[in-house]
Amino acid sequence: MNRIKINDTLEFSQIIYGMWRLADGENNGVKSVKDKINLCLEHGITTFDQADIYGDYSAEEMFGLALKEDKSLRNKIEIVTKCGIVAPCGKYADVPVKYYDTSKKHIDASVNSSLKNMNIDHIDMLLIHRPDPYMDHNETGHALDALIKSGKVGAVGVSNFKPYDWELLQSGMVNKLYTNQIELSLQSVDAFSNGDVAFHQKNASPIMAWSPLGGGKLMTGNSELTEKMDQIGLQYNVDRSAVAISFLLSHPANIIPIMGTNNIDRILRISDALKVKMDRITWFDLYTAALGREVA
Repeated sequence: MNRIKINDTLEFSQIIYGMWRLADGENNGVKSVKDKINLCLEHGITTFDQADIYGDYSAEEMFGLALKEDKSLRNKIEIVTKCGIVAPCGKYADVPVKYYDTSKKHIDASVNSSLKNMNIDHIDMLLIHRPDPYMDHNETGHALDALIKSGKVGAVGVSNFKPYDWELLQSGMVNKLYTNQIELSLQSVDAFSNGDVAFHQKNASPIMAWSPLGGGKLMTGNSELTEKMDQIGLQYNVDRSAVAISFLLSHPANIIPIMGTNNIDRILRISDALKVKMDRITWFDLYTAALGREVA
């Protein structure tokens, strides 16, 4: 599997394993988590996406128990996590309303908690989870710069930011923002035409694509789009997920899909996307079906 260069000291795998569902269901013990990590590594997936809020603020700790039991895993992987959302669940069950907090105090506390929960001494990439309409960009930027200087965080980025949110935060920082995690899939193609993809392509900042299977709708739906996906899948002996991921991987903007699944069989098939040859005509055929109309 190819590697995506983030900066001079950090690379991500071409596909990322997303851990937002790690706490779902009953099969989330230490052995199960370790098995998923090792299975990803066998298929060239070395980058793991977390957030403090995942699993009602429990997923990082589940991940950390696996890393504690097998300390050799840490040097084989890259860890991305996010902070900035305070929701009335888990450790914040008593807050009266869901809100965003990008203050220095909250970011510092979140990072220290993430380091402790995951049993690690540094985070490879920290993201601000959502744009904060109450953000003091100078304070937030200073907090992120200080975390990089301290060595607790290797690099920083954002999630769900529009270009103007990105530029505001970047203006308050010394260090560079390196990535934006946005919703992007054949189920959600607006970013290809609303300036989001173009902005990051222009700035050579790789995009992390969350929900690349459209929340599962691309796997279960029946439409002109899924029929085309099935036809391509038959050609390469892969399922729809491989076609959906290939659609993103083939784009020149360096899009990195985040696959969030607890299904072992699905993990085994993640790398099937690399078997699909997606040329311009095939890409536009799928894109047209996703739009539901011919391009202008």
